Amino acid sequence: MSTAQTLPGAPGPVQLNIKPLTIAALIGLAGLFYIAETVSGRQAALWVVGILLGVTLYHSAFGFTSAWRVFVSDRQGAGLRAQMLMLAVGVLLFFPFLAQGTLAGQAVNGFVSPPGVSVVLGAFIFGIGMQMGGGCASGTLFAVGGGSTRMIVTLVFFIVGSVIGAWAFPWWSNLPALAPMSVVKSWGLWPALLVNLAIFGLIAWVTVVLEKRRHGRLISHAATTGTTNSFLRGPWPLVWGAVVLVILNFATLALAGRPWGITSAFALWGAKTLAFFDLAQPDQWAFWAKSPGPLSAPITQDITSVMDIGLVLGAMGAAAAAGKFAPIWRLPLRSLLAAVVGGLLLGIGSRMAFGCNIGAYFSGILSGSLHAWLWLPAAFAGSALGVSLRPLFGLAVEKSPRLTAC
Repeated sequence: MSTAQTLPGAPGPVQLNIKPLTIAALIGLAGLFYIAETVSGRQAALWVVGILLGVTLYHSAFGFTSAWRVFVSDRQGAGLRAQMLMLAVGVLLFFPFLAQGTLAGQAVNGFVSPPGVSVVLGAFIFGIGMQMGGGCASGTLFAVGGGSTRMIVTLVFFIVGSVIGAWAFPWWSNLPALAPMSVVKSWGLWPALLVNLAIFGLIAWVTVVLEKRRHGRLISHAATTGTTNSFLRGPWPLVWGAVVLVILNFATLALAGRPWGITSAFALWGAKTLAFFDLAQPDQWAFWAKSPGPLSAPITQDITSVMDIGLVLGAMGAAAAAGKFAPIWRLPLRSLLAAVVGGLLLGIGSRMAFGCNIGAYFSGILSGSLHAWLWLPAAFAGSALGVSLRPLFGLAVEKSPRLTAC
């Protein structure tokens, strides 16, 4: 159901999708009050941060998957440059507080994991899954919220793959690896900042060189989306999305004591489902041995789950407010098969690599974790392979950035 209505600042009538907008708003408000009452005000604030992440991801179409794909296929680097800007602003915000260990009166820690073979293998698998499934972790959630029925399939098998990855923990956790290392703690604040900023600048410069070599000039720009739509309708310039995502990740650090993550919730949801139907005993798995509490606690007490669900609702509300919530239920078989395979690879890969494009890459780099710098090239290489596989499943390989999905 839609209704034509002119919003302030909009260039024309906006077809509001009233029903999904109302549902998203009601669930958002109900969740806010319920979590504040049964868990804490801090957890309720994280619910709101999750909703705002969904709005930001949807309206800026800030996807890692399509940004990498158009760079691989046509050397257009605006998406990658926006990511480098996001990381540069992020380390300037995160590193000083991680160095001192406190923020807003509470202890803060980053996502610091062992750099090793499992990270390289897992990130490579995840990269293939990004292109086959059609989205990264954040992209899968905001696309589901935005009404993509294909991405629902990807998400379901993302969860299945996460469970498989958790079950296989005794194997991949014993692969060769170094001890976890934070460059902030090992090198000190200023050396860590300068080295990271230099690497971001180098990557951005390489994208400029390669884009000019291919096209003779820069034809993709992170500062614009090529349209002049309103703040409420989108799309936003990629730069807006980059800056807002960093601010919201920093808010997560302040509220939760650690950065934004996504995929640990998928393993939890899958494990809870298996236990509920008495199909397995995940509490006996080595993966959950160190922290079995989430398996028996309500979902509302899990920070990542609360933020993930909020993200989906935020994207749903943003799509409905823009008049773009229109699920398509008839999908090609080959595309669905790619979603199944891609989802499984995303789930398995994210467990093996200690995270996804958010937990291992975005938040991992902002945490100063060495494993994040293994994740990035391995995932990019896997993504490049995934791009070459897409046509086999009837999936497009775009020559320009997409404004609507990951």
